[in-house]
Amino acid sequence: MTLDRRIREDIEARIRSGEWRPGDRIPFEHELVAIYGCSRGTVGKALGALAKSGLIERRRKAGSFVAHPQVHSAVLEMPDLAQAIAARGDVYRWQRTGREVAPNHADFPGGAVVVDGVHFGGDEAFALEHRFIALAAVPDAVAERFVDEAPDEWLLRHVPWTSARHGIRAVAMTRGEAETMGVRTGTAALELTRTTWRSSDMVTRVRQLFRGDRFDLVAEFHPGTR
Repeated sequence: MTLDRRIREDIEARIRSGEWRPGDRIPFEHELVAIYGCSRGTVGKALGALAKSGLIERRRKAGSFVAHPQVHSAVLEMPDLAQAIAARGDVYRWQRTGREVAPNHADFPGGAVVVDGVHFGGDEAFALEHRFIALAAVPDAVAERFVDEAPDEWLLRHVPWTSARHGIRAVAMTRGEAETMGVRTGTAALELTRTTWRSSDMVTRVRQLFRGDRFDLVAEFHPGTR
């Protein structure tokens, strides 16, 4: 393994473990040179690769910092449900309905924490959520119960991600989904799915389900954007 790769992987491991969190400053270049006994060029190569992957931000004269989640890079953002519900004048509440650790899931070689829950607006169920959190990328998730805080809020505070894929489609609610939402089986619903990655590592995959008559998905576009 080359030294620049070792430096890159050491820094990435500290970010992945949560030792260094979004916004934390990582050691200055001259400090890394002293730690690893290498040239400044070797350190610069490692930091450049980390910045390109979106894990760190390099600021002129200020140093390098663990990057915050790049939510603005998505063409269409998943809604912040707490904000969306507050904007309607309702009180937001999260209720976890299930949690388990799947150690041998086919899509998550390192295992996953599987969380189910309901987002409420007042006394009404606003959205159902079914989420996988990859333990290979987010090992701290195994200790979280996600009772007092919804997984999306916890992940935004702890784990920077670099890319995302969204899916949107109309579906009919199953019997169990309809009972939880307080509607008839087969009621039209809007299904949103999102998978996020940090570099090549999957962080989380989530499915959220909304009543079709209670939620409008709106995206704004402006000239000069893509």
